[in-house]
Amino acid sequence: MQAGRAGTTRVRHRGWLSAGLLVLLTLLAGTASARGTDIDPNAPLTFGILPIGGPAESLEAWRPMLDDLHTALGRPVRAVSVTTYEGIAQAISEQRVDIAFLSGRLALDAVMGQNMQVIGQLTRGDGSKGYYAVLLVAADSRIGNLDQLFARPGQWRFARGEALSVSGYLVPETQLFAARGVDSDTFFAKVHVDNHQNNALAVANGEADVATNNTADLERFQQHFPDQYARLRVLWKSSLIPHAVIVIRNDLPPVLREKVAAFITGYGKGKDGAREEANLKLIHDISGFAPATNACLVPFADIEYTLEKRRATTAQWVSEDAREARFKKIQTDHDGLVARLRGK
Repeated sequence: MQAGRAGTTRVRHRGWLSAGLLVLLTLLAGTASARGTDIDPNAPLTFGILPIGGPAESLEAWRPMLDDLHTALGRPVRAVSVTTYEGIAQAISEQRVDIAFLSGRLALDAVMGQNMQVIGQLTRGDGSKGYYAVLLVAADSRIGNLDQLFARPGQWRFARGEALSVSGYLVPETQLFAARGVDSDTFFAKVHVDNHQNNALAVANGEADVATNNTADLERFQQHFPDQYARLRVLWKSSLIPHAVIVIRNDLPPVLREKVAAFITGYGKGKDGAREEANLKLIHDISGFAPATNACLVPFADIEYTLEKRRATTAQWVSEDAREARFKKIQTDHDGLVARLRGK
């Protein structure tokens, strides 16, 4: 596992592609999957993996299940994982990914803009319906509660996830910071953007004062970094966030899509269940995938709606009529998006 050190440089947006993504796109440039009419049934399918920990770790965790998918379909299945949320989003937008494991925000973009659909949603053995975003501080931090955090703007160093990360940015931004009229990118003295693992390490090592994370990733962090985990304390916890999903391209042949969906949602439940369950536990300690539709993404549409309303509220307007027109459009767009997700 790769454990990098988080720095303290303010980062607003990344306008560059990671080296890992460049390698990925180079490898895939000449090998797009046959779709639509499925001219070549032996063409490999590409499975994109949301980065959890490092890309190599994610690929290793998914490989046994994807090897079984290859056997079930009778065609190659190639897995790709990159270092950032932006990387997997870019690969999907370039139509280099046929199937993908994504968080809700990435899945929403894939469904609404990249001709994909949800076929399954992650389940865990404990029966949980989701997970929680958290705000971390050091166990001995001077920040004892949220009031102490917000009482000192421009004081603390903040480590957060990418803008597409649900628990690393979107949920804390909407449920915590926006609720107090605060923009996290301007409230803190310094802001650094990294993955959950590195952000937790930054707090544990005294390189950041506050960091976003989530309960599922913290469980994994505790297993791999028990000493550093003992130096952390949860300052805040969000409301429940629905689990990640599997999406598939709509322009793959219907029969192939049905086979993939049946495999995904049936994995760990058949005659070879014990071996398959062991493979699933390698993937973030999950128990399988339940059948799901695009409607499971409505909570993530609601998050975007809240962010858009906050931006409109804090923006400068030439008139009150212009402001009201913007609010009306935000509401109309949201209503239309929810209707599409629910198939109405």
